[in-house]
Amino acid sequence: MELFSPAFWLALLNVVFIDLILAGDNAIVIGLAARNLHPSVQKRAILYGTGGALLIRIVATVIVLWLLKVPWLLLVGGLLLIWIAYKLLADQGEEHSDIKAGSSLWVAVRTIVIADAAMGLDNVIAVAGAAQQHLVLVILGLLISVPIIVWGSTLFIKLINHFPWIIYLGAIVLGYTASNMITEEHRLVPFFTEHPALRILFIVLVTGGVVFAGYRKRASSKKPGGERQHSYS
Repeated sequence: MELFSPAFWLALLNVVFIDLILAGDNAIVIGLAARNLHPSVQKRAILYGTGGALLIRIVATVIVLWLLKVPWLLLVGGLLLIWIAYKLLADQGEEHSDIKAGSSLWVAVRTIVIADAAMGLDNVIAVAGAAQQHLVLVILGLLISVPIIVWGSTLFIKLINHFPWIIYLGAIVLGYTASNMITEEHRLVPFFTEHPALRILFIVLVTGGVVFAGYRKRASSKKPGGERQHSYS
């Protein structure tokens, strides 16, 4: 892929969109960790915490990019991304009551960085896949999306709640990215190159299957008997 070609800009848009779609939980964590701080300190906590989380995210994604060159790991990464796409639709939002509010600036920063690192695996795998193993795409995509996550997270979450189809669009993009990763697995490339129609059919079936399975899960969870149970003995 040539730098700054139409394909490059399309892939960059894909990376940014995927990171924003998967950033809802991270935005909630940022808000919870800094909620007890004075407003003047909150901004610094969010800025420093997000900066640290961004550095860790870039390093982790670079490592995943390198790992994806190992035989069969593109296949593994694609399968993991299929599961992430399904969970994006199937999950109705999880509680984050275990995220403690920081009592000081650096406690809040530490909480944001640690929580983001723990929760960021899905973002890392998805971004690495969408970037098509292109390091510049990874760095540019994260530099664009992370500030949007920090300053526009609340607005973006409200936008998703108001327009639920955005989540389905995100699942389609993730499903396509996952199936495309699998077809680009070095050991499988000769097969899909020899049978291009099967490659297209595979991508369509995987993407459609993810959306259908996620839709069925969401529909069943909305039924009276499908509500999640949160009480444990």
